[in-house]
Amino acid sequence: MSDTPSSIRRSLFLHAPIRRGPRVVLRQMLELVDDDTPPDGPDGPVAVLERRLAHLLGKQAALFFPSGTMAQQVALRVHADRRGRRAFAAHPQSHLDVWEEQGYNAVHGLWLRRTGDPHELMTAGDLAAAAGEPLAAAVWELPQRDLGGLLPDWAELCEQVGLVRATGAAAHLDGARLWEAQTYYRRPFDEIAALFDTVYVSLYKSLQGVRGAVLAADTETVQAAQVWRQRLGGGIRDAWPLALAALVHLDTLAERMPAYREHAIAIAAAINADGAARAHPDPPQTPMFHIHLPAPKRAVERAGAELLAEHGIQLWGRVRTVPDPSRCSFEVSVGENAMEFTPDEVAALLRDLLTRAGPG
Repeated sequence: MSDTPSSIRRSLFLHAPIRRGPRVVLRQMLELVDDDTPPDGPDGPVAVLERRLAHLLGKQAALFFPSGTMAQQVALRVHADRRGRRAFAAHPQSHLDVWEEQGYNAVHGLWLRRTGDPHELMTAGDLAAAAGEPLAAAVWELPQRDLGGLLPDWAELCEQVGLVRATGAAAHLDGARLWEAQTYYRRPFDEIAALFDTVYVSLYKSLQGVRGAVLAADTETVQAAQVWRQRLGGGIRDAWPLALAALVHLDTLAERMPAYREHAIAIAAAINADGAARAHPDPPQTPMFHIHLPAPKRAVERAGAELLAEHGIQLWGRVRTVPDPSRCSFEVSVGENAMEFTPDEVAALLRDLLTRAGPG
């Protein structure tokens, strides 16, 4: 049975299509507008969203982009052109490298200095070694998604940023999941953002919007980014529905995130106490963590399809391979969907899943 809204009744997966169908989204968006709301201009939804995120992040200005891929590449291009340098440092599992077909190089002629161990957080020592080559910028992904939502502690992060800035390079934040990161640092958003020259946030991950991103920075950088947005075809007209969809949860997301984090911690504890699977990190630092399974990917996918067909329960968006072919993992990002599952229920579902998957 396919993973469709009609077949999925409950899901651990944040973006499962069970709560956010078109009619639900449209009703939520309509509550934010009236007959006098203009589609664009200084009082239109896009401008309102840009101002609100600039204020939240303590930056002079912010700019809407149709995708985070474009927003981050533009930020790095502006930093590179301004400094006359073409290299930037980032973790080997940076979204820019793993998921964007190396667009930073193909489109902008930039190159990545992969910094640190692929399976550990980037360190100040790693960045000091990378700084032997003049860098235009360094990128921090907070939290580091492919490491299970790990984050450096605040003092370490400040040390890293200071080291990079001392070389004349810019500091850029991949804050696609900044709301999750804030539950760990427990500092105001503008204090976190103040460490960085440019900050990107996603409009459809934590905020559960439809699509899009915002880049926040000083006015001069945003103006330069606006030119590149137009060059890359991102200056789209009628983006107001995307902005409205993001505004739906902007006022309420931050207050819900601590509960999501606490539930993630409780689920991970139940999984590790049960022992059939393993949750990492233990405990989770954010509402995001990984579940590691002692069974091959294909067997787990088959077992998951059985659970979905029989009970309408979806456990993941995708299953990830690991170097050991007898094991695999998947990501959990706790939101409203996952709040419907008790920790013990998740542990029991994983035990059922592994029984169905059979011996590795």
